[in-house]
Amino acid sequence: MSAPERPEGRLVVDVWSDIMCPFCYIGDTLLAQALERFPHGSDVEVRYHSFQLMPHLPTDHAVDLNELLSKERGFPKAQAEAMNAQVAARAAQIGLDFRLDSVIATNTRAAHRLIHFAESQGRQHDMVQRLFRAYFTDGLNVGDHDVLAGLAAEIGLDRSAVHEALDSGAFDADVDADVRQAGQLGIGGVPFFVFDGQYAVSGAQPVEAFLRALDVAWKGKFTKSA
Repeated sequence: MSAPERPEGRLVVDVWSDIMCPFCYIGDTLLAQALERFPHGSDVEVRYHSFQLMPHLPTDHAVDLNELLSKERGFPKAQAEAMNAQVAARAAQIGLDFRLDSVIATNTRAAHRLIHFAESQGRQHDMVQRLFRAYFTDGLNVGDHDVLAGLAAEIGLDRSAVHEALDSGAFDADVDADVRQAGQLGIGGVPFFVFDGQYAVSGAQPVEAFLRALDVAWKGKFTKSA
């Protein structure tokens, strides 16, 4: 089993997530809140890795989220709507605006390739955040290349370069490598957080749980010889 590389001098948190996963957005926000409270937060690097919850979804069209839940999970529409309302209420507690009735479910592979492009430009976290908001709040189709290029331009990336990368299939191998590594690490669901390549946290845990993981990982990395 191969763990992610760990650069010297910084504590790295590797995160496997999917843009269409509500708990990934919630978990990412809770981790960010923990980092704001962590004394060494400025010395922590968060890296994002691709994971697709529904890689079988078509790439050429999108579907209504409630219809998808009914088809994929067998939930009656009323139950799907009630579940979404509970998730939206939890998100609201930490300041997120989930509008799940307007979500457009689609294949997220192109969005993951865009995240890798943004990483090559030093804007990975900004891109992840914008994609989450586009999917859960704005009701945008994050499988559409024009939409993705526009979102990338909003955070300062070159629209034409993004279009070229998406249309050419660039970073496809990077997505595959992330998914393969997730399998090697035994990751079966997201969000999944690996602190310093050694300590794992699964799911959208409370801020206090992330603070504990950060503290343990920091001490393990920097105070072994103290």
